[in-house]
Amino acid sequence: GAGKEIREAIADPSPECQEKAWNIVIPLVEKLKRCYEHSLELERIVPKLLGQLVGGRLNPTQHLETQQALVKQLAEILEFVLKFDEYKMKTPAIQNDFSYYRRIASRQRLDQTSEMIISTELANRMSLFYAHATPMLKVLSEATSKFVQDNSDNVDNTTETLGTMAKVCLRMLENPKLLAQIEREETHLLLLRVMVGLVILYDHVHPVGAFARGAHVDVKGCVRLLQAQPAVKAEPLLNALRYTTKHLNEDNTPKNIRNLLAA
Repeated sequence: GAGKEIREAIADPSPECQEKAWNIVIPLVEKLKRCYEHSLELERIVPKLLGQLVGGRLNPTQHLETQQALVKQLAEILEFVLKFDEYKMKTPAIQNDFSYYRRIASRQRLDQTSEMIISTELANRMSLFYAHATPMLKVLSEATSKFVQDNSDNVDNTTETLGTMAKVCLRMLENPKLLAQIEREETHLLLLRVMVGLVILYDHVHPVGAFARGAHVDVKGCVRLLQAQPAVKAEPLLNALRYTTKHLNEDNTPKNIRNLLAA
């Protein structure tokens, strides 16, 4: 972020300091714009992906077995979403930089001295996007929920597909033989992130969520597996389950699961 330059520009509003801060903020804002545009791409593409992975003549297991390339794409999207939001939560500079940009931009618009890199309307949309604690997950869960609404015959198929994928991740991570085949640390982390992402997504789109009895997801197994990992790996993912799921604190969530996830 541009925290240092922004503080200097506020302390010393000379043209030199202002220009220095502005020149450092602009590339950062352009990066934020690219990330926001990427979220719009996800919003467009995820329903298409789910449309291929759900319903039709195949059951969820057959879909996962015969469409592995598409399953991998969905897994990579989930990993990206969790990774992005993890960094977003650790980077307050994102909102500080953008607020500074908007403040100076509105002043320059009044002065009519400079061409803006972002229209006011786009800046408003970006501001709403980055104001959310987990913006990419919000986009992903809303796109998935909309897919379920638009394909109401496939609600069970969609949630069962997400649940089955989560179970496959859990099985791979629990099975010592399969685990031994995972050589790269990054692959192990990918599986953990994807498993958690699937539980969260399932919880957002299933009418009663992932924690209720009879759900297609083994939440208890997932949480126990995470708790067995080093804290540096597990904590961000446990926090994602604690704070970005929809149904955790509802009455029909078993007490033992709530206790397991107690911070």
